[in-house]
Amino acid sequence: MGLINNKDSQNNTGVNHNVIASGTIITGDIDAASDIRIDGNINGNVECKGRVVIGPNGQTNGNIKCQSAEIMGTLQGNITVDETLSLKSTASLNGDVKTSVLVIEPGAKFTGTCSMKNEPKVENEKKEAEKKAEK
Repeated sequence: MGLINNKDSQNNTGVNHNVIASGTIITGDIDAASDIRIDGNINGNVECKGRVVIGPNGQTNGNIKCQSAEIMGTLQGNITVDETLSLKSTASLNGDVKTSVLVIEPGAKFTGTCSMKNEPKVENEKKEAEKKAEK
């Protein structure tokens, strides 16, 4: 089965997540409310309210917008990440990046521009809560 979104696909946090299995090709945009792992091919944009993981053999041709991301495979497109983007040593990214935190391992390939956002949302929310508590 290519696309899974059920209790059998729970990650170690116990939260449901989606898996695009190796050998699966999806043409079209994806809008995910929970985490998604891509081990197959996606030809389209991905918008995810959680974490996006592109596995070592995963390929995405399109733009990604998500909370956090880890790329081990190939992304041909722009990526906007609210928190941390991690490019592993096997990653290949050809596109522009907008993120709060960027981690690039030696060996990763990145061609494009990078714009750093302000602090990650979580840290920003914590600081705002601290300011309110001080008043």
